[in-house]
Amino acid sequence: MKRSVVDLSVGVFVLVGVLALGWLSVKLGRVEFLGSHGYVLTADFPSVGGLKVGSAVEIAGVEIGRVDSITLDKDFQARVRMTIRPDIKLQDDSIASIKTKGLIGERYIRINPGGSERMIPPDGRIREVEPPVDFEELLSKYIFGKV
Repeated sequence: MKRSVVDLSVGVFVLVGVLALGWLSVKLGRVEFLGSHGYVLTADFPSVGGLKVGSAVEIAGVEIGRVDSITLDKDFQARVRMTIRPDIKLQDDSIASIKTKGLIGERYIRINPGGSERMIPPDGRIREVEPPVDFEELLSKYIFGKV
């Protein structure tokens, strides 16, 4: 009888540990089981320069969404599809920029809200974009005196 109680308590402990590891890996991996909550916006950039699917979308340093996909459109522009939280409404003159966290950190999209009264509808498009700064190109211009 004593051995079965010990076996049962060890089994429960192992089960709780496995569940905790599973929950932690889902949270750290930012995996969503039932799809992402929010609405979809797109933006067309001339270059995305290192932006990846799953990158953050931020306003004033606060994460408001994630990049869902990056594709090439018919005009050879990079079309970025992002999901924005449903409580965030963006003006139709907002500007999307691709920025870098730190000097050589990961890329993310920063949105500067506009001042318009009209909002971008779900499945809408951010028209004003700024491509990422290419540090290699700037450095080569500086080195070879073309600045």
